[in-house]
Amino acid sequence: MKKNSLSSLATGQNLLKPNRSGAAALGRRDFVRGTVLMSAGVGLSGCGGGSNVLTPVTFTHGVASGDPLSDRIILWTRVQPQDSTDKSDVALRWEIASDADFKTVVNSGDASASAASDYTVKVDATGLKPGQRYWYRFTSNGQTSAVGRSKTLPGADVSQVKLAVFSCANYPAGYFNVYAEAAKNAELDAAVFLGDYIYEYGRGGYASTQAAALGREVLPAGETVALADYRQRYAQYRSDADLQALHAAMPMIAVWDDHEVCNDSWLNGAENHQPGTEGEYQVRKAIAQRVYHEWMPIRPQASQALIYRSFSFGKLLDLHMLDTRLVGRDQQLDYANYTTAGGFNAAKFGADMADAKRQLLGTTQTAWLQGQLAASTATWQVLGQQVVMGRMNIPAPILFGASNPAAGVTMSRYIEIVTKAKTAPATLTAAEQAVLAQPSIPYNLDAWDGYAVARETVLATARQLNKNLVVLSGDTHNAWANDLQDLAGNQVGVEFATSSVTSPGFEEYLPKEKPAVLAAALTELIGPLQYCDTSRRGFMVLTANASECRADWVYVSTITSRSYTASVDKSMKVLPGAAQRKLTAV
Repeated sequence: MKKNSLSSLATGQNLLKPNRSGAAALGRRDFVRGTVLMSAGVGLSGCGGGSNVLTPVTFTHGVASGDPLSDRIILWTRVQPQDSTDKSDVALRWEIASDADFKTVVNSGDASASAASDYTVKVDATGLKPGQRYWYRFTSNGQTSAVGRSKTLPGADVSQVKLAVFSCANYPAGYFNVYAEAAKNAELDAAVFLGDYIYEYGRGGYASTQAAALGREVLPAGETVALADYRQRYAQYRSDADLQALHAAMPMIAVWDDHEVCNDSWLNGAENHQPGTEGEYQVRKAIAQRVYHEWMPIRPQASQALIYRSFSFGKLLDLHMLDTRLVGRDQQLDYANYTTAGGFNAAKFGADMADAKRQLLGTTQTAWLQGQLAASTATWQVLGQQVVMGRMNIPAPILFGASNPAAGVTMSRYIEIVTKAKTAPATLTAAEQAVLAQPSIPYNLDAWDGYAVARETVLATARQLNKNLVVLSGDTHNAWANDLQDLAGNQVGVEFATSSVTSPGFEEYLPKEKPAVLAAALTELIGPLQYCDTSRRGFMVLTANASECRADWVYVSTITSRSYTASVDKSMKVLPGAAQRKLTAV
């Protein structure tokens, strides 16, 4: 959660086994709760190099796949020498098959893991067919990894795409039941991760109140700054059974947000980076990006600093994954710089917000996105990105009252005053009139609301090109559904924002506000906002076909117990066509 947002103010070997019908049945937790086979074996044929003495290894961190194209998929694993002092390379063999029993292997090859990449391995499995399920595995020194399932992107005539959307997984905050639930859904084509896959804070830091009781205190104990720190943190996350189950069940398309580096990162700095004690920010950022590429099943680009890219789901949907965090973002504005003893300096704030030079994507990425949108003929143009794009203005007294009650009012109190103004205006006190006179301002300057001109550029592009725009967002730990309107009030598209995997939402920062009352008040006060949930953890399922694009918000009942239930709370959709690009209930 952002410091300058309302939060700061306020096993067997095989994962998949054929069932009686011959289809693949997904084992969710059991496969990773067992142990990987550790017995000695014969050397791998074709692996080449090295001596005939086998180095004992394990596949402790499971398998993963990602960045699927219509003819290839990135496959990932980590093979770990049991002897931590042995720094020699480890040879592996990989296979990808069209069946769970590997009777029809469609491609295979050799790979090598080294200490230089923390013994992580990525291969690009090519020669695949569009829209097909595949199974894959790795072997090394007589050991076999868990089996993962993946899927290529479809051909041109695909009729439906179904994606699971995630954001914000803080290990010490609770169990990854959200991942466990999604891993059970065999209908999903891919997982889309919108950032904050890990958090950088040290033990006892952010959202760690129950970490010790849950057995989820972070490693290393301190904040992640050095190369070894980030590697150990990823290793801990990837040791989680439910995260392994998710990765083994479907391919992932991911982007980072700030916590993969540190809180409120931007191009040249971050709120949670102190150069005097933590060194140069650019060094830390480069380390974090390196480790991200080591541990995530992402296809390498020309530079590890570049992560924006597109995925084509036939003629139906193009998914454009953006970097709103590290590659081009100017520093966030801060309300503290506009608030004095005399009140809020709205004129200066407005002038800075209107600065056409302020960037969120950066000029290069913006031009790339405009080109992608212009070239695409798919029905749906979906932006997978980190921060909320919708216009989320709330009355200033509520915003300031969240952190300093003396400077404002609670949400409940504000609603009381508004109701009084409607029913008995003559009884309003001078103080109440002053509250109503204050403007509505963005609640989160770390989001697109803090980069108004950059947002207008994207919305204008989509509108001028007559595209059906759907924006996916994460970051806030709360669920939202927004109509996207430009400054002139034109309806351009819609936004579906997912809740978090474990990170707390407004229920932690506004504990006195009842979630249902708060949600009703927010949708009343924020015109474009059509739905929100501010207190539950979950994920989103996006389903697109030629006639509609729909979001279903799935929530789990708890993250502090392994036993949970899950339910769909809300479903909303948008229809294609210039006159229909707005949210409607399902």
